[in-house]
Amino acid sequence: MEPKPIPHPIRNLKTLRDLLEQSARDYREHTALAIRGGGSLSYGRLEEAVAGVRSLLSSRGVEAGDRVAVLGNNKPEWGIAYLAVTTMGAVVVPILPDFPAETMRSILEHSGARGLIVSRALSPNVPTEDGNYFVLSMEELSELSESQAGETSASTDKAPLLRETDLAAILYTSGTTGDPKGVMLTHENIVQNVISSRSVAEIGPGDRFLSVLPLAHTYECTIGFLLPLACGASITYLGKPPTLSALLPALSEVRPTMMVTVPLIMEKLYQARVKPVFAKNALTRAIRHIAPLRKLIHRAAGRKAYEAFGGALRFYGIGGAPLTPATERFLREGRFPYAIGYGLTETSPLIAGTDAEHTRYRSTGPAIENVEIRVDLEAGDGVQGEVLVKGPNVMQGYYRNEEATKEIFTEDGRLRTGDLASTDKDGYLYLRGRLKNMIVGPSGENIYPADLENAINEHELVVESLVFQWKGQLTARVHVDIEALKARLGEHAAQIAAIQQRADEMLEDMRAAVNARVSRHARLSRMVLQWEPFEKTPTRKIKRFLYTHLGSHERESS
Repeated sequence: MEPKPIPHPIRNLKTLRDLLEQSARDYREHTALAIRGGGSLSYGRLEEAVAGVRSLLSSRGVEAGDRVAVLGNNKPEWGIAYLAVTTMGAVVVPILPDFPAETMRSILEHSGARGLIVSRALSPNVPTEDGNYFVLSMEELSELSESQAGETSASTDKAPLLRETDLAAILYTSGTTGDPKGVMLTHENIVQNVISSRSVAEIGPGDRFLSVLPLAHTYECTIGFLLPLACGASITYLGKPPTLSALLPALSEVRPTMMVTVPLIMEKLYQARVKPVFAKNALTRAIRHIAPLRKLIHRAAGRKAYEAFGGALRFYGIGGAPLTPATERFLREGRFPYAIGYGLTETSPLIAGTDAEHTRYRSTGPAIENVEIRVDLEAGDGVQGEVLVKGPNVMQGYYRNEEATKEIFTEDGRLRTGDLASTDKDGYLYLRGRLKNMIVGPSGENIYPADLENAINEHELVVESLVFQWKGQLTARVHVDIEALKARLGEHAAQIAAIQQRADEMLEDMRAAVNARVSRHARLSRMVLQWEPFEKTPTRKIKRFLYTHLGSHERESS
C-alpha cells in the first residue's frame, strides 16, 4: 500500500469556479484528467479548455441561469463541459447515458434546456434538431474551444460573478419507483459536500483515481470527479464500459490509489472467484461456517484481489446500493481497504461515511462533517427509524415540482430520506432498507425485506433476490446462476423443464432454511425463479416496482 500523500488545504471555496481556479493555481503542471490509451490534461490546460468552452457557449447566447444539458460517456470532455456550464453561471443538466430515449427527451423538455452537449455515439438517442436548443458535439469541443480560447483567456474571461446560492445543477434521478425528479443543487450544496467528504478520504497530489461510474450521477461527479480535482489528484477514464476484461488491465496500468464504485464490481469478483471455493463439496461448504478456516481463505483471496486492483489502493469506496453481507465479510477478513458510504442525489450526495481504517461491519459510518443525522423512531419500530438529514449539502428542492418538494421536507426543514436505519453509541449508521419497502405483518409486526434477501443471497447459486408481499403472503423472487445450475444437471442441462424443476426443488430447500432462521411472522410463503437479471437503476439498485407482483404461471408453479 502506497503512503498517504500530503494533502493541501481546500481554502475558502464557495463556488465551482473557486474550486477550478484554486486547483489550477496550486497544481498547474499536475495531470488532472486522462483517458486510457489517449491524451491527458494538466490542471492549467483544463482551466484554459474550460474558459474556451465558456466563451463558445456565450457565443451561442447562453447566459447565467440558462440550462445546458450534458450527455456523454466518461471522458475528459465531459468534465470540461460540466465545469464550463457551471462556472459561467448557467445550470448544468447531466443526463445518464443509460436513460431510455423517451426519458432523455422528457428531461430536455422539462428542464427547458437552452443547449445540449452530446457525445457522437449517444446523439441518435435524442432529437438533435428540435429547434428549441442548440446541439454541440462533445468530441468537437476541444477544437472549437481552442479557437475561442485564442480570443480570450482564463484571466480575462468575463463570466459573471457567482454566488454560492446560485443554482449549479439539476440532476434527474432514476429511482426504484420509476418516477424521475429534477434535483436542484446549488454551488454551496456541491462545494460544501466536496469539502466535508475530504474528512472521509485524505487525498492529495499524487493520488490516482480510476473512474468507472457514470459522471452524470452525483456520486461519481462529486466524489470521483470534483473531490479529486479539488485536491490535485489525477483521474483516468477507461474509455469503454467497465467490464472485468476492460477493467483488469486498466487497474494494472493505472495502479489507482483510490476508487469509488457501486457494489456490483466487487460482488461479481466475489461470485466468480471466492464463492465457488466454498461450493466445491460438502467439506468446503462446512468450512464457510468455521470462522478461523474461512478467514484464512478470505485472507488469501483478499491478497489476490488487492494485487488485481493494482496493488496501491488506500481507499475503495462503495456506495449507491447495499453491499451483500457475504461480500463485506470477505472484504473485512481479506483486509481489503474498503469503506461504505451513504448518500442521495438530494444531498449532493454524501451523508455518512468513514475511511477504510475505521469501518464497522454493515455500517456506513457516522455523519460526515457539517451534516446532521437524526433517526425518527416514530416512523419505524422504536429501534429503527427514518433517517432525516440537515446540512449545507441538502438540495433546494425538485425543479418545477413544489408538491414533491413539500412532501420530502419536515416542518423544521430536515430532508426525509425514506431510508430506515439505527445508530450505535458512536453515531455509526446501520441501514435497514427503504421505509416504503417495509412490510407490516398481519399482527402489526415490521418485516424488513433486506434481512430476508441477505439470508437468501448467502446460497452459493443465488445472484440476488427480492422479497415483497403478494396477496398477504411473503414472496421472494430469486435470480440464480443459471449456468452453474445447468452444470449440476449434466445431460439434462438443455431441458427447460428440468432446469425449472431443479430450481423449484432448490428454492423450496432454501425457503425452509431461511424460515428456520427468522421469526414466525417473517417466514416466506413462496419463492419463484427469476430467470433474467433484475432491471437496475444506474446505481445498480433493483427497480422493485417492476417485480412486486406474480403472474398466473408463477402462482401455479409455487
